[in-house]
Amino acid sequence: MLELSILGFLDEKPLHGYELKERINGLSGHVRPVSDGALYPAINRLVKNGLVDSRTEPGASAAPRRTLSLTPEGRRDLLARLRTPKDAEITDGQRFFTLLAFLGRLPDPADQAAVLRRRQEFLNTPASFFYEGGTPVSVEREPDLFRQGMLRIARATGTAEKAWLTDALAALEGTSRDTA
Repeated sequence: MLELSILGFLDEKPLHGYELKERINGLSGHVRPVSDGALYPAINRLVKNGLVDSRTEPGASAAPRRTLSLTPEGRRDLLARLRTPKDAEITDGQRFFTLLAFLGRLPDPADQAAVLRRRQEFLNTPASFFYEGGTPVSVEREPDLFRQGMLRIARATGTAEKAWLTDALAALEGTSRDTA
């Protein structure tokens, strides 16, 4: 997801490494803050693979700064990643939010809708944090107060996300929720 974040933010505009790190941390830093030890090797890989361009510019009052920008190949790679995300990018909530942050970069609403349908399908599959005999445990059947809390929060956020997905898909497909 780090590479997707780098490509996505650079698709918006060229950035210095520090600016890029701040944007990535703003997106997911409270959950997974990015370290220099992860960010700069990822940037270097993207530069080496021709997806990102790096040029040195004089600093305003300090040492020269590296400006990063997306290459045409980098934009094609970004769009491919957005069009066909990995299963973990659909099923993991934080990874999906990162994907969602850049999904609007895809120019075709049908491609956007296809990604949202995959998430919708995943959310409509019965699941739980806890299983009994292979069956998901519902909040009503969970005796532990704290596990009930987990399940209630997950249910509430899942319900809200499902409603948003329905609305977003209707908007992308030009239909109304009432007529769908």
